[in-house]
Amino acid sequence: MTKVYHDGAVSGARRAIDAALSVFLALLCIVWLYPVLLILHNSFKAELAISTSTVFALPTAETFVGFDNYVYGITQMNFLSSFGYSLVITVTSVLLILLCCSMCGWYITRVTGAVSRAMYLLCVFSMVVPFQMVMFTLSKTADSLRLNTPFNICIIYLGFGAGLAVFMFTGFMKSVPIAIEEAAMIDGCNPLQIFFKVVFPILKPTMISTAILETMWVWNDYLLPTLVLDIKQYRTIPMAIQYFRGSYGRVEMGPMMACIMITVLPIIIMYLVCQKYIIDGVIAGAVKG
Repeated sequence: MTKVYHDGAVSGARRAIDAALSVFLALLCIVWLYPVLLILHNSFKAELAISTSTVFALPTAETFVGFDNYVYGITQMNFLSSFGYSLVITVTSVLLILLCCSMCGWYITRVTGAVSRAMYLLCVFSMVVPFQMVMFTLSKTADSLRLNTPFNICIIYLGFGAGLAVFMFTGFMKSVPIAIEEAAMIDGCNPLQIFFKVVFPILKPTMISTAILETMWVWNDYLLPTLVLDIKQYRTIPMAIQYFRGSYGRVEMGPMMACIMITVLPIIIMYLVCQKYIIDGVIAGAVKG
C-alpha cells in the first residue's frame, strides 16, 4: 500500500513538473515569436504610425495601408534582384558545402592517418577563429581571385562553413558500420559509387540539419557579401534592407518591415518543413568515435 501511494505521489509530482515546463516553454515561445509578429503587423501600417508610440498597436482603419509597403519595397528598392542574388548565393553555397564536406568527413573517418587527423583538427579550429581577424585579408584575396560576384562567392562560403559541416559529418560517419561499405566494395563498387550509392543516402539526417543551419547563416549574412561584392552592382537582401535608411537619419520603416517579412518567410517555411531532422542530425553529428 505504501509503495502504491509513493508511486502515485511521484507520478503526480512528475505531472506537475511537466505542466510547469509546458507553461514555461509556451511563454518562452511567445517571447521568441513576438518580434516576428510585431514586424508582421507593422508592415501593414503607415510609416507615421510605426515611428510614433503606436508601434505596438494593431493596425486600425486610419493606419492600415494594406500591401502598399510590400509593393513599394519590391518595386522602388529593386528587391526582386536582391532576392535573386541571395537565392543564388545560398543555393550554390549550401550545395557546395554539403557535397564537399560530406566527402571530406567520409575520408577523414575511413582513412586514418596523420593527414586526416590534421585536416579534421584544422576544420574544427576554423570554427573558433573570429571572422574579424581575416575579413580585411579576405576582401583583398577575393578581389585578386575574382571571387567578388554572386556566382562564385560560394567558394568563400565553403571555406567558412566547412568547419561545422565537417564536424557534423565526421561525427555521424563514426557511427556508421564500415561493413556496409565493405559489402559494396565486394560487389564491385569503386569509391565514388560507394559514396554516392551507399554513404550518401545514409547521411540524409545530417545533410538536412546541416543544410538548415548553413542556409540560415548564408541567407542572413550581411558582413561577408558587403566586404566581397560590389555594392553598386550586387546587393543581397540584408544589404538591400540597409538602403531603406535615407539621409538625415530617416528610415522608411514600413517598406523595411515588409521586406524583412519577405526575407524571413522562406527560412521559416524551410525550418517548419525540416525541423524534425534538426535534432536527429545534430545528435548524430555529436557521436564520439
